[in-house]
Amino acid sequence: MTRAVLAVWDFVVGDDWPSAVGVVIAIGVTALLQSGGVAAWWLIPLVVVALLARSVLRAGGGRAGARW
Repeated sequence: MTRAVLAVWDFVVGDDWPSAVGVVIAIGVTALLQSGGVAAWWLIPLVVVALLARSVLRAGGGRAGARW
């Protein structure tokens, strides 16, 4: 049981726990907005793109002109 839980944790969180936390927060905010009658379908893709950009810049050392 413990190995299965750790495998799921590693798959979901991986090496970048701030991104995982950001996605969970975005899902919560989207749910709150939706329950308030606001069409918030756009929030999740926006947050995912921002978190992905942050993760890539962080992995690349934050150099704006870095080559792939």
